[in-house]
Amino acid sequence: MPQLSTNRNSVKRMLVTAFNPRSPVSEAYRTLRTNISFSSVDSEIKTILVTSAGPGEGKSTTISNLGVAYAQAGQKVLLIDSDLRKPVLHRIFHVSNKIGLTDILTNNAEIGQAVRQTFVPDLHLLPSGPITPNPSELLGSRKMAALVEELRGKYDMILIDTPPVLALTDAQIVSSLSDGVLLVIDSGKVRQQIALRAKANLEQVNARILGVILNNVIHKESEHYYYSYYYGSHPERD
Repeated sequence: MPQLSTNRNSVKRMLVTAFNPRSPVSEAYRTLRTNISFSSVDSEIKTILVTSAGPGEGKSTTISNLGVAYAQAGQKVLLIDSDLRKPVLHRIFHVSNKIGLTDILTNNAEIGQAVRQTFVPDLHLLPSGPITPNPSELLGSRKMAALVEELRGKYDMILIDTPPVLALTDAQIVSSLSDGVLLVIDSGKVRQQIALRAKANLEQVNARILGVILNNVIHKESEHYYYSYYYGSHPERD
């Protein structure tokens, strides 16, 4: 994945769905969006958590592009940056992080003060807000559960960015508030046993794993990087 930067060219490379919507990568995100909709035949999927096994696998870039893809389909979308230790979504979308999720959870701000409209129509961002000494406690609080429930009534789709599942318990905590989980894996970086351990950690808290997004796969025909989406309850078999 591209290195995170506030440089405009870097942002354009990361937000390919917004700046190059006809590219194969953008089409892959639209396919991912479609596959998720097919997985919700028996139950509504309105809140999706996106995490990874470890750091640097592209989960924040992935959730940003998926959010754009949903917004481009005419849905009102909210991205929530619940990575309260190393937030990045505000940098990707160039919005202020002065007020955010932590302010709401500590009763220092209202939703309307913290949510930001991005440059993408219908795509909003709730940034993390100031770093706090007790992120896990805040994410596991009744206030967080009530907040997500309230936001479900305001948006068509909510996508939640969390820290890597093997590094911290935050993703497991927040997974109880989501309708499903997407696990982002860097194909050239993460060994199978690490990916399986990440999946097992989520299953321990009864998280519904929608599938695995495999990043940085090289297509043999074009030798270009693209994104693969492995759908199913046992993605490691694909």
